[in-house]
Amino acid sequence: MLKASADGEEMGMAKDGQPYTSGNWIVKEGSEKEFIARWTDFTEWALANAPGAESFILIRDVADPRRFVSFGAWQDAESVKAWRERPEFQQGLAACRALCEDFRPSDSTLAAAVGV
Repeated sequence: MLKASADGEEMGMAKDGQPYTSGNWIVKEGSEKEFIARWTDFTEWALANAPGAESFILIRDVADPRRFVSFGAWQDAESVKAWRERPEFQQGLAACRALCEDFRPSDSTLAAAVGV
């Protein structure tokens, strides 16, 4: 179990300030299953081939099943930068985005985690 931290101390396997990538996706109607498959392929490739990639999750909105939020946990910011510089990153992201009406990426850091 992870402990919340306000002072930079370790929180189980995660640590305060750990980098996370995220995306808000609005998928074209009727493309939801294909989007999930492409996102899964993309992130499975990242876990197997991008040093520093730790985990990825995709969350689907119950009220609007075309809306998704994704999160990726990373060892450090340098790992994220190296991942994004790979041609396979551009290809995987493009495959996912082709099925979307909108995509908004963001970079974040872990501030607290409870019960994870």
